[in-house]
Amino acid sequence: MAIINRIAGFAEDMTVWRRHLHQRPELGFDCHQTAAFVVERLREFGISEIETGIAQSGVVAVIEGHGPGPTIGLRADMDALPIEETTGVPYASQTQGAMHACGHDGHTTMLLGAARYLAETRNFKGRVALIFQPSEEAGPGGGRIMVEDGIMERFGIEQVYALHTMPGDAEGRFATTPGPIMAAVDTFHIDITGQGGHGAFPHHTRDPVVAAAGMVQAIQTIVSRNHHALQDLVVSVTQIHTGSAENIVPETAYVNGTIRTFAPDVQRMVHTRLQEIIAGQAASYGVEAALRIEVGYPATVNHADQTAFAAEVAGEVSGADMVQTDRQREMGAEDFAFMLNARPGAYLFLGQGEGPALHHPGFDFNDAVAPVGASFFARLVERAQPLNG
Repeated sequence: MAIINRIAGFAEDMTVWRRHLHQRPELGFDCHQTAAFVVERLREFGISEIETGIAQSGVVAVIEGHGPGPTIGLRADMDALPIEETTGVPYASQTQGAMHACGHDGHTTMLLGAARYLAETRNFKGRVALIFQPSEEAGPGGGRIMVEDGIMERFGIEQVYALHTMPGDAEGRFATTPGPIMAAVDTFHIDITGQGGHGAFPHHTRDPVVAAAGMVQAIQTIVSRNHHALQDLVVSVTQIHTGSAENIVPETAYVNGTIRTFAPDVQRMVHTRLQEIIAGQAASYGVEAALRIEVGYPATVNHADQTAFAAEVAGEVSGADMVQTDRQREMGAEDFAFMLNARPGAYLFLGQGEGPALHHPGFDFNDAVAPVGASFFARLVERAQPLNG
């Protein structure tokens, strides 16, 4: 690997930063402690143009290069997940019920590593905008709020890039693709109201449990019977809540689930079919049902030119044989989509070797790949805005 020597030289510092963050996870928009740590490091690196409090706890810092030129944006997410950690590592989460199970501590560390190098060398024209974002894991998404707050315009960002760690892929291997790489996500909620009563006399009730079961079964037909089999679509029911005792027919039931799509027309079809199915099933079982759909993150769509460029840079860092440029798109979602909707750019995965999957209580970021990601970010800037260009 062609990791930048200077970055390799402070790899131990990056491990210290990452493990400090791992011990102190924060959820959603409440990443104030993490942001304070980031700002403290940035000031140590000699970076003075720092704006805080964007999307509550987000940070954007600017590094000036030598001479006029465009501004390139580099983004890292900072928030953790509401999961009880089971790694058993000495630096495990000190916050009960929260942990960095998606590698955002590593993402923040990689961007800090790039910031330190770029602030020292400034071997580029124009400017770099370092975007440290809260609330990627929870809607409405910190990426969306930061874009709506005008960071692209305010800091003159012309293109934007992000990395995400990926367990199961070879350590230091990059993977991306032009076009859609992650899905749009919507959430549906169904509140069913029937008539409760004694479990021994169901004929005196209008049973919301049976209605909920019928709705769940019917929802499965959206993918199997209303959609082309060769297109990507997921509709998953993930929660059913109802009842309190074995001899009571409850008054209400609640059904919840997720929708994952790439095409807007498919998304509209799912919304329409859900409305039709819920209304029809409610009438069939003699209950009332209210459907609410929360439209979430759009599909994450990479721009072709920027993706090709990012893949070239990744090849310089890890070797051409360690870069996949036709990664299969997946049904996970990512609020970096809002930034890619606002500016051209690319989203890449960085392999961290074998280990527990993302969002698993045993997951831990592999510190060995932090210098790889930091080198990628740094070389991306130097290649995009060269001094002799």
